[in-house]
Amino acid sequence: MSGSDVVICGAGIAGVAAADALAARGASVLLVDERAPLSLTSDKSTECYRNWWPGPGNAMVALMNRSIDLIEALADATGNAFLLNRRGYLYVTAAPERVALLRQAGEEAAALGAGPLRVHSSSASYAPHPAHGYHNQPDGADLILDHATIRHYFPYLAEDTVAVLHARRCGWLSAQQLGMALLERGRSRGVRLARARVTAVEATGGHVTAVTLDDGAQRVATGAFVNAAGPFLRLVGQMARIDLPVFSERHRKVAFEDYLGAIPRDAPMIICADPQTLAWSADEREMLAEDDELRHLLGTLPAGVHCRPEGGTGSTWVLGLWAYDAAPVAETFPLPPAPHFPDVVLRGLARMIPPLSAYTERPPRPVLDGGYYTRTRENRPLIGPAGPRGSFVIGALSGYGIMAACGAAELLAAHIAGDALPPYAPACHPARYADAAYRALLDDWPDTGQL
Repeated sequence: MSGSDVVICGAGIAGVAAADALAARGASVLLVDERAPLSLTSDKSTECYRNWWPGPGNAMVALMNRSIDLIEALADATGNAFLLNRRGYLYVTAAPERVALLRQAGEEAAALGAGPLRVHSSSASYAPHPAHGYHNQPDGADLILDHATIRHYFPYLAEDTVAVLHARRCGWLSAQQLGMALLERGRSRGVRLARARVTAVEATGGHVTAVTLDDGAQRVATGAFVNAAGPFLRLVGQMARIDLPVFSERHRKVAFEDYLGAIPRDAPMIICADPQTLAWSADEREMLAEDDELRHLLGTLPAGVHCRPEGGTGSTWVLGLWAYDAAPVAETFPLPPAPHFPDVVLRGLARMIPPLSAYTERPPRPVLDGGYYTRTRENRPLIGPAGPRGSFVIGALSGYGIMAACGAAELLAAHIAGDALPPYAPACHPARYADAAYRALLDDWPDTGQL
């Protein structure tokens, strides 16, 4: 196989976006993956996006704003081939003591550049979201405190809901179609795709010189290697003689048919902002108490159970997620079974959306899948040089790869091309851990913004 300016390991959304961004700068790019593009974890995504990120600093908001700009530009160029919408994220609380926390989150997001916070005590100034499209919509967030307004616009929520925070530059899209649009554009710019496995990264004099594929069967001369291996980021990093500071959490999602119409088809992403204890029967409590792996389900589970409608006109499907057990794990494929997950998610969602409780006794047949959130301790990505000269990484996009890929790829391409870097580049640079002051911050790092 002939040489290439850049070899990218991993054809998930990050690798595909990176290939497109580098080809746009005139580089010859070889994209390598033993699987079909976008088929390991990118197609297991919830397919959502948001510019709603906590600090410290505004790096994550700035990166996401830039990435969403690029996604919207691609949607414009393709006639919205990947069905981008801007329905928003709706954070819901039934706990009066948590209203101040929602207000604080909105004020912090506004200060970081996500857009202004608007507080509503009546419906007069609230602009509801459209079901489709993304143009001419507000950014920032709307904090609705008026019970009548909440009931008018979100009648499916629990009667005791006291406040909702509607983050507006958020929504979802077809991740597969976004990825394919990037891949097709990249291939039109000369990107080559190899169905193979990277087995070694060669370096001479401290500089990348070649990549070996398929146990030495092929050697590709190159001056730049990009690790975009997703959940295998650390393993591939070791080939480039660097130990990347990442770990993986298992995140699952369940799809089910909402044949009772509990969730309107034009609903936003709905997120419970309250921790909760599930209502189990006496028999269920006894069964859970006897199982070491399930006993934790009897305690207080974290906030964050969320759902959204899935599919186009006529669909009755809903996606539900809850990272109530996100401990670091080894990456194994396929994921081990989790027969209790759908029931736990439905019970959690029913507290926020009571009509879903009708499914507790006769649940719809679930479709369960998921993948790994490979992340850094503070949940910021790794984008930039790592290892010998000519070795780069784009990864640790922990559950936010779909929304961040375009911005992350642009930043990676700027590193490789030697272009000027945006202000948020240092917060994503792998070398940030060499800074003692930064390492000290990690001990008291606040909310990471992970769902």
